[in-house]
This record gives sequence, structure tokens and C-alpha cells, in this order.
Amino acid sequence: MTKRIGVHLGTTGGASNAVERAAEIGANTFQIFSASPRMWRVVKADPKQTERMKALRAKLDVGPLVIHTSYLVNVCSQTEEVRAKSIVAFRGEIERALAYGAEYLVLHPGSWKGLTREEGLRLAAESITSAIDGLPWQGTFFNILIENTAGAEFSLGGSFEQVAELVTRLRATAPVNVCLDTCHTYVAGYDLVTDYDAVMDMVGSTIGFEAVKVWHCNDAKAALGSKLDRHEHIGKGTMGVEPFRRLLNDPRFAHSAFIAETPVDEPEDEVRNVKALKDLVQ
Repeated sequence: MTKRIGVHLGTTGGASNAVERAAEIGANTFQIFSASPRMWRVVKADPKQTERMKALRAKLDVGPLVIHTSYLVNVCSQTEEVRAKSIVAFRGEIERALAYGAEYLVLHPGSWKGLTREEGLRLAAESITSAIDGLPWQGTFFNILIENTAGAEFSLGGSFEQVAELVTRLRATAPVNVCLDTCHTYVAGYDLVTDYDAVMDMVGSTIGFEAVKVWHCNDAKAALGSKLDRHEHIGKGTMGVEPFRRLLNDPRFAHSAFIAETPVDEPEDEVRNVKALKDLVQ
């Protein structure tokens, strides 16, 4: 099986251009936003772009395609208005993902501030179920991926147990699996640096290895357990390179895609971070 390694890319000039950019920098998978991540307005995918995206992906063997949901979406908000807008926006995300033929749509579960964690889990499950209701995902490879978070107070998904519980609640009504983020995992308190095996034992006993379809590969600017979500270039942060070496060569994740969401401080940073990950594969 060919290791799938890529990076989050921009979509200037049209979303399908990201396929060519991925191939140019040596990536064979990639992640994009399908619309502005900072607006509520639901837009439709451009049919010309969706068809070109599919054709280029097939020609260049680039995939899976991962789409990241807008940052505004909060499916467990205590505010009914925000939750209603989130459901509409997330439904638009699903529609665009299906139109592009994306395999995965990554979702941050949101903040349950003002509620109990149990209420947050319930509202998140209800909102996601409502958003996908009636959409034609059956027969596709499409999956919603619940992403773990950095563990900030009231943030749903800061523990593997919370991610697993939400997935369990949703699987009866939606195609759901998991995206794990290395930076989020580390700053939430899971020590991937000195206790990799123990952390993976926890992944296996809660989420399950097969459910982890994507790893967001990000070094961390902040310390273990700090709960500060600050991404750093591969090998340049508090985690260092070794956890990424172990992860990329872990046979339990042979089926997973590995995608960097690292900063773009210099023009060639995308190339450098993809290469840094590829060089670790043994």
C-alpha cells in the first residue's frame, strides 16, 4: 500500500488547482476548505471545478481528498440560533464534499460552554444527524471524521473517550470515523514523545485503530498538556521528529492518510513539510 502523505492547500483560482499543486510538491493526498472557513453563507460547488477535480485526481493518483469544515460550525452550541446556523452550514459542507467526490469531511465537534458535557454530546449527535438527513451519501466512500481537539475547557473532543462516544452515537445514522491531530493530542496531555506506546494503547481501546482514517501531522509550539492549539513545522516544535517517524511506520495506521496543517511562513514550507514526513517513512 502506497503511503498517503500530503498537506492542507489553498484553492486560489479554483478548488481543482489544489490537485495539481499537491502533485507539484510531491504529495499524493491533500486537504482543502471547500468554501471560506469564516462565513456562514452556504455556496454550491462549481460543477466545472468538481468535474475537473475528479479528472485530475484520477489522472495524477491524488487522494483521498479531505475537506475541513468551516471554523464557524458549532454543532453543540448552547445557543439555538448558532446551532441552527451550524446545521445549515454543515449540510452545505456535506453537499460540497459529495459533489467533489471527497472521501472525508473533518469536523471539530465544537464548544458546549453553558451546558454539561453530556448535553453537548447529545446536541452534537442530533445536529450532525439532522445535517446529513436525506443526503445521498450511501454507496459513496464519503465519511464524516470527528477530530480530537486540544482539550480547552468546554471543547468537545479533547479526550479519546469523548471522540469515541460521539462516533458511537452517530454510527446508526451517519458514516462517521475519526481524524486525530498530533498537536491536539500532545497538548491535550497525551505524551506522544516519551510514551507513544501507552497513547496508542488508549487509541486502540477507545476509538479503535481502523476508525482513524486521517492523521493531521502537526508539531506543537506549546508544551505537553498546555491545551494551546499552536501548530509548528514538522520536527521544529516541542514534539520533535521521532513521534512522526513512529506514527508513519506504525502498521496499525497503514490505511490512514497523513496530512500536515503546518504554518506557511515561507514560500516553500508546504514542500518542506511534505518532504519531512516522506523522509521518515522506512
